[in-house]
Amino acid sequence: MKFRRQRKNDQGVNLTPLIDVVFLLLIFFMVSTTFTKESHLVLDLPEADGRVDETPPEQIEVLIGKDGDYSINGRPLINRQIDTLMKALQDVSLGDTAKPLTITADANATHQAVVTAMDAAGRMGFVHLKITTKQPDSES
Repeated sequence: MKFRRQRKNDQGVNLTPLIDVVFLLLIFFMVSTTFTKESHLVLDLPEADGRVDETPPEQIEVLIGKDGDYSINGRPLINRQIDTLMKALQDVSLGDTAKPLTITADANATHQAVVTAMDAAGRMGFVHLKITTKQPDSES
């Protein structure tokens, strides 16, 4: 006996490939999206006419030379990259971001060098940031 197969009329649309494509697009957009965390620094700017404070022994000092070279607590860094600066801050602070951080820049240093130091400190989580100033010479 020979049985004939009955043909099914495919009236619907197969949604499986569509769901796969939508799922892949969702994964692509999730991976390619950048998440930013807004961070704010609390700046303790000293007055130019104020009294000179003694440097606490646990303070971290970032020195910026006139050519933009960085030095942390007297130890010069090998380059001017922000990653190197952040690594050096991590090594000196041992992860303690509550220590005060002082940025001392040469008067002829670029503004970008100072901003890079402030950005590195902000990314590391330092909140007690001071920028040193020089008292003006009294002209009498």
